[in-house]
Amino acid sequence: MLYIMLAGGRVLWYNGGMVVVKRSVAARVIFSVGIVFMVGGVLALFAAIQGISRLSVIVPVLFLAAGAGFAIYAIRLRKRSLYLFFASYFLLIGFFLVLLALKVLPIPFSQSWPLLSVFAGLSLVPAGWYHFTRIHAVYLLPAVLFIVLGCVLLFFSLDLAPWSFKQFMLNWWPLLIVLAGFMLVLGSLVPKNSNGPATKR
Repeated sequence: MLYIMLAGGRVLWYNGGMVVVKRSVAARVIFSVGIVFMVGGVLALFAAIQGISRLSVIVPVLFLAAGAGFAIYAIRLRKRSLYLFFASYFLLIGFFLVLLALKVLPIPFSQSWPLLSVFAGLSLVPAGWYHFTRIHAVYLLPAVLFIVLGCVLLFFSLDLAPWSFKQFMLNWWPLLIVLAGFMLVLGSLVPKNSNGPATKR
């Protein structure tokens, strides 16, 4: 016999002597908002100690809050791999902006922006692994491509190359063909799921 009782924002299931407690949606939202306030307060405190404007920590907190929200959706709703990608991506961007705001990273955003492409590639890995439960070319190839592209752009953005990006493209464009061939070879070597994509999302 199954009994359901609402009490204190919780739903209690009684089935065969077992009580399962689940928090309501409102309780989860309040918990998430509390975490965001705690993180934002800590960042504002560090900013005040180091003499940094408190407004500079607003954007990182917004990204962290968005990442936490997508993480909750990934746990509660379907299409979890999609929400897991956005959760990982926004959390990485949030932590990255936190380090920039607190001046832990000495590189300005105008030079370090290619890391956003690297973060996209890194975020594809857990999302794809959750969807397929193993290595699959569908997410591995785009992930590698985003990471390589970000590293190349970062190399030029930091002025580590002796030539400009335009000169590099004019002289070394055949490398794009080599990279495309490498991606095709890698895609052919990675085993594909003969039974179709996994049903878990």
